[in-house]
Amino acid sequence: MTIGRRTVRLPPSDRVKEALEHIFEGVAHKDFAVCVGDCPQWQPPSSGPPRFRFRFASPEVLRRVFLRPGELSLAEAYIHGELEVEGSLLAAFDLVDDLLAAARSRALREKTALAARLLTLPARTRGYGFRRPSFSGIKHSRPRDQQAIAYHYELPAEFFSLWLDSAMVYSCAYFRRAEDDLELAQQQKMELVCRKLRLRTGQRMLDLGCGWGGLVIHAAQRHGVHATGVTLSAAQARWAQSRIAALGLEDRCRVVHADYRTFTPTGQWDAVASVGMFEHVGESNLRPAMRQVYRLLRPGGSFLLHGITRRFDQPLSRDSFSTRYVFPDGELEPVSMQLQAAESVGFELRDVENL
Repeated sequence: MTIGRRTVRLPPSDRVKEALEHIFEGVAHKDFAVCVGDCPQWQPPSSGPPRFRFRFASPEVLRRVFLRPGELSLAEAYIHGELEVEGSLLAAFDLVDDLLAAARSRALREKTALAARLLTLPARTRGYGFRRPSFSGIKHSRPRDQQAIAYHYELPAEFFSLWLDSAMVYSCAYFRRAEDDLELAQQQKMELVCRKLRLRTGQRMLDLGCGWGGLVIHAAQRHGVHATGVTLSAAQARWAQSRIAALGLEDRCRVVHADYRTFTPTGQWDAVASVGMFEHVGESNLRPAMRQVYRLLRPGGSFLLHGITRRFDQPLSRDSFSTRYVFPDGELEPVSMQLQAAESVGFELRDVENL
């Protein structure tokens, strides 16, 4: 704060309070509180009892997070234990969405004013020490994709089993009711996929990017098809084949370790599914991938593509939390772009559903 020509340095708690007032200015949600280190708890004016509380470990963390506000800075603080959420996590996510939208819409003058407040807080002298994975080769080439998939999926299956369902389904679930648990929701998702493909006993079904084989096994058990799964992860293929053998399904389904681009089976398929794999394909490979699926299908066959998308007017983030920590080289493409690629190789659109 400046009085005349003399600068008065506010106490740390007052500087934190000023920064928080600027950070949360204009957000619609008011039912929260913020604690920063040892500073007094702060709440928006005219707010009632908080539904949740953000707890930042220190003013340094607050400065680091909001000098470059975004999902990456917030998530890094959270996973390193420097940001805690006490109370309703769902309500906190609503506020974060509101907060990031407000940050994007701020005028330059407002951003400058906020930065000035944050720069009065203590600075952090060290980072988190995370090293981005380093891959060789051209992005979305076969050798580089193998490296990216190995980075994420070649972890022990026991790790993934800690938080996946018993079928090890590694994509979004279908919760028809609020009280559905993960096990039921994943069964409902796989059944929805099979029904959309109109599977019948004796048909041949292919799952591209099959993970640990959950959909392949479900389709063989529940719908009597001969199912094959393809995965770029050797660890997933080994685990899936072991489970298929344990269930006595070797005569009806299998999982192979292969790249979908070079997969050359005998004959064609009545149905092809790809659930959560196209996020790894990349925009440059979208049309060739659709062309490969079209070649694998018999005339009149059905292809179901399930994946995460982004809005057409939302720029592709090159340094998001997901690409840095979870899916390096992953890309989300708009629905319209995927439909154009599909139609360009001969597919006819029959159904679109937002889960």
